[in-house]
Amino acid sequence: MEYKISQYAKKYGVTTRTVWNWIKNNQLETRITETGRWRIIEEKPLKDQRVFVYARVSSSENKKNLETQKERLINYCNAKGYKVDGIITEIGSGLNDKRPKLEKLLMDDTITHIVVEHKDRLARFGLNYIEKLLSMNGRVIEIINNTETEKEDLMQDFVSIITSFTSRLYGQRRTKRQTERIIKELENKNAESN
Repeated sequence: MEYKISQYAKKYGVTTRTVWNWIKNNQLETRITETGRWRIIEEKPLKDQRVFVYARVSSSENKKNLETQKERLINYCNAKGYKVDGIITEIGSGLNDKRPKLEKLLMDDTITHIVVEHKDRLARFGLNYIEKLLSMNGRVIEIINNTETEKEDLMQDFVSIITSFTSRLYGQRRTKRQTERIIKELENKNAESN
């Protein structure tokens, strides 16, 4: 079967830029029509594809959800005909940009395909930048359950922002209390020494 570039990108949930990178890296079989249009021939799978799944939950209370999320990812990959080469699970906030397992996954340029259930499982913000950087090396993030509407996507971003600011606010309050405690201890030490 043959696909237009846009059709192929939609089928695999990637950008057309990613598809062009795959073509450039000889990862897809293509032909050019008489009118100069590119077509992708589906019979040939992605060359040397290494598929990893990434599952994440925010806290250890959700550990059971982590296991079911992982199972859904594996079932999805099996249904798509992907051979899963690795499974990465992590517990940590989607707002945290220092998740060691995710960093290792993104830095390993031998991994060509990263499959996640929802975009917020990978990152709350900046996913577009991550996708663009990976696509420069012919790598792709496949999101199983993309947001259906712009309104839904906007609401998710709004909730993420509120969560982020609330976390920072409570963190500042804790820091303020800790600073006040340290100052009080220093004042007490100074009073004792005088």
